[in-house]
Amino acid sequence: MGYSQTSEPVQLQRDCAAVMVPQGDEVTLPAGQIGYITQALGGSFTLYVEGNLFRVDGVDADALGKEQPKPIELAADAGDADVEKIVWEQLRTCFDPEIPVNIVELGLVYECDVVHREDGQRSVRVRMTLTAPGCGMGDILIDDVRTKLEMIPTIAETDVELVFDPPWNQTMMSDVARLETGML
Repeated sequence: MGYSQTSEPVQLQRDCAAVMVPQGDEVTLPAGQIGYITQALGGSFTLYVEGNLFRVDGVDADALGKEQPKPIELAADAGDADVEKIVWEQLRTCFDPEIPVNIVELGLVYECDVVHREDGQRSVRVRMTLTAPGCGMGDILIDDVRTKLEMIPTIAETDVELVFDPPWNQTMMSDVARLETGML
């Protein structure tokens, strides 16, 4: 995958942390670097630079001349069902940098439990998998899930477990994901 005619050219406005895709290596892209945004989904960006792909987190959106994601708001009287709805919305903002489909539609989230704690805060436990066990982006996706869930007010802790049983396969994808990837 490279850039296409629909990719947006950008010049980095400052040094920017990035993760090389699919290796998962953390790098710093220098100010002035020219690249192409090939995917801007879920608050992060996939950037094509000199033949390589890099994932840039939304907190560094300003380096690309873009706006950072807005903070999540939660009503003061929000119940557990309201929080669980936001948890699933946040999970749908997590994307594999190479696939323009979120991890929920890909069928990578096997389980998600929101637990109301005695102190009024909440804990979230997620069991998820990857499309391939050797994917170099596994730790990055897990960190993305954890970070995005902990952005939700009242979520005090998250436990994201990577599992490979049952092994993921294409039948776990939603019809939306199959349509988006041309498998329907």
